[in-house]
Amino acid sequence: MNTATRALDSSLSETVTRTLQDYLNTLGDHEASNIYRLVVDEVERPMLEVMMRYTHGNQSRAAQCMGINRATLRTKLKRHNLL
Repeated sequence: MNTATRALDSSLSETVTRTLQDYLNTLGDHEASNIYRLVVDEVERPMLEVMMRYTHGNQSRAAQCMGINRATLRTKLKRHNLL
């Protein structure tokens, strides 16, 4: 991993950490019990949208970029009503 990639990873990690902390601070106690699912749903949909735009709708390429198989990608796209 080169220096530029490490810097981007660090920047993304810092941004995610700050955003998650802010998000947690706004949740009520009842929602905090399901935080994993809440966060995954909030992050997964925009990631899928960005990857599909990045690959011009090519599901095979999007799945490859994400490190998942195409069937898994399609399942996620359906769950988020993106198909």
